[in-house]
Amino acid sequence: MFAAIFGIITIITMKRLQLLPLLILLAFPLWSQERPLNTGLSLDEQYALVGMTLTELLDRFGPPRMVVASRGYETWQDDVVFQYTGVDFYIFRDRVWQVRFVSMHGISIGDTRAVVLLTLGDAAEDRGSYALMPVIGRGWPLRLRVNFNSAGRVHAIFLYRPDF
Repeated sequence: MFAAIFGIITIITMKRLQLLPLLILLAFPLWSQERPLNTGLSLDEQYALVGMTLTELLDRFGPPRMVVASRGYETWQDDVVFQYTGVDFYIFRDRVWQVRFVSMHGISIGDTRAVVLLTLGDAAEDRGSYALMPVIGRGWPLRLRVNFNSAGRVHAIFLYRPDF
């Protein structure tokens, strides 16, 4: 009798296990697959993010995932930051003055200093804890700044207006 019950349970379990791959395949698209906002944007489109008005930013990307305050060394350096997946917009008055990326210009968070300097080329200046590169050909001055952690890996990538 025990063997018969065990056999029936085994058959039921095996049939359920056969359905398991199907259930996994059907459930897979339900997992969140957020991509960074700057994915798919050309370099010129990324450069154009600096200088956008608040209205243009919200019209283009919708409401942010989170809004935080960023404290500067001086009170006049405080910013409101709109955080989206993979990109943060630093707002001064009604304009984006700085953008923080997880990936830009062929550089990503976690890359080494050597990769950054090779990717940016001769235009980049190695300043120890960060690399700085001017962006030429815009309506206003722009800088690309790549910050390094103590291990010499990319910690942050910023595109900003130095005249703000």
